[in-house]
Amino acid sequence: MSKVCVIAEHRDGKIKKSTLEIVSAVSSSGHEVCVLLLGDAGVKSLASELGAHGAKKVLFAENPAFKFYTAEAYSVALAPTLKSENPEFVLAAHTPQGKDLMPHLSQKLGVGLASDCNTVECQGAWKLRRPVYAGKATAEVEFVGTGPKLASIRPNTFGSPKSDPAKSSEVVDISSQVSGLVGALKTKALDVVKGNSSRPDVTEASIVISGGRSLKSAENFKILEEMADTLGAAVGASRAAVDAGFRPHRDQVGQTGKVVSPSLYIACGISGAIQHLAGMRTSKIIVAINTDAEAPIFQVADYGIVGDLFTLVPLLTQEFKKLKEH
Repeated sequence: MSKVCVIAEHRDGKIKKSTLEIVSAVSSSGHEVCVLLLGDAGVKSLASELGAHGAKKVLFAENPAFKFYTAEAYSVALAPTLKSENPEFVLAAHTPQGKDLMPHLSQKLGVGLASDCNTVECQGAWKLRRPVYAGKATAEVEFVGTGPKLASIRPNTFGSPKSDPAKSSEVVDISSQVSGLVGALKTKALDVVKGNSSRPDVTEASIVISGGRSLKSAENFKILEEMADTLGAAVGASRAAVDAGFRPHRDQVGQTGKVVSPSLYIACGISGAIQHLAGMRTSKIIVAINTDAEAPIFQVADYGIVGDLFTLVPLLTQEFKKLKEH
């Protein structure tokens, strides 16, 4: 079996679900998982959760340079550690952080990178596949040459992570090893301004409800928010809705926004332009609501409803509430 290093991502004192998903799936396939965990003082406390999800070893480093993520600090610290650990694979979630960090590590290590993989078979011979041409085709990646194989994995590719409190990992402090490496950084993150939404991020949510320009205003997105709050879902938007100012760019789903792969994707008033389909067509179940029976979104939808979203969405929300009550 392979030795696999997973780069952990955390926020607000919690390991992100996308990281736990990778650790859980790879370890359950019989591989030896080593997790690299960087952060400010106290990040060591997150190691136990990684162990419960199957990590055999957790290498952690606490340093003020890691209080906020920067590609320079992380790559400078991680590259030498990865060389010494010499894993066969290095994996990270294909989140905004992962998309930024992995190319830097690829360059420093002089190895290839398979980004945005949405199919990963890690039993026996590894097979990684990634979408190309806006999701119209899939490429199977084969690594050549020596050195670790780098890949970023689209969230929700492996399904829900599995935890076993009886499991634990070896926890190793590498703070002293990296302190000198981050002493002369050229960039530093001073602060991170957070959004005020309590809903999950669209890239990690198991349910995403998205609206298009057909909602006509930012105010009308409240009907989607009510459904989202009922289901514990994230609220997304098409590029047209974002360009119209109805939602912030962080909610945009599509080729120039965020790529999502939830268990359930509900598209409300979205016609299904190629740009949008590229960001959500790998969703497990797709439901489309649109007044236009010929809208392209119905070609990829598992279930389609031809009708007015302003009538249908409130009715669906009421039914979901009844189901939750019972």
